[in-house]
Amino acid sequence: MSKLTPADTVVVLDFETSGLSPKQGERAIEIGAVLLENGQITGRFQELMNPGFAIPAFIESYTGISNAMLADAPPCAEVMERFYQFVGPHNMVAHNASFDRSFLTAEWAYIGRQAQAEFACSMLLSRRLLQDAPNHKLATLVAHQQIDNQGIFHRALADAEMTAQLWLCLLKQLQQQFKITQPSFKLMQQLSSQSKANIVSFLRRYSQQ
Repeated sequence: MSKLTPADTVVVLDFETSGLSPKQGERAIEIGAVLLENGQITGRFQELMNPGFAIPAFIESYTGISNAMLADAPPCAEVMERFYQFVGPHNMVAHNASFDRSFLTAEWAYIGRQAQAEFACSMLLSRRLLQDAPNHKLATLVAHQQIDNQGIFHRALADAEMTAQLWLCLLKQLQQQFKITQPSFKLMQQLSSQSKANIVSFLRRYSQQ
């Protein structure tokens, strides 16, 4: 999908994992995602997956996902093939996207797949567009933006849904503050690489084009 596609049509995803890095042999244990089309959630994807080994007690406590739950889950390869079909050509968004992208790339590599589109990071965007937030953790931003939630964090679908609502808040911020009503996905990527001090001048120049 072209980078010039609208920013309000994306797949927003979140992984729960056995550890911090696929380079250390860690694997995904849950994937959750929502498909946004024209700013509306039109699809959801959520599955646990068995990484083939027991996860640490800390991860069980942190996520609420137990080894017993994973024992009955399908293997990563099956789930990630289904997720590949769900994503299709859409651009993708995640909060702290470098983490999720590293696991997505690794899990798809196991099954001979690779992303067809681009990534953007809602955390990087929020640092630039919501500079008055106390910090830019997902839970903090959900509270800061008064996003409806059920108080569930560190489960993949719940986090993906809250990230999707945060992404829409960021698009609304562009409309309200800078009169940019239909930002492209490419613009959101460009914003992520701007310094905080340069954001206002950059967006004013963009809105005058």
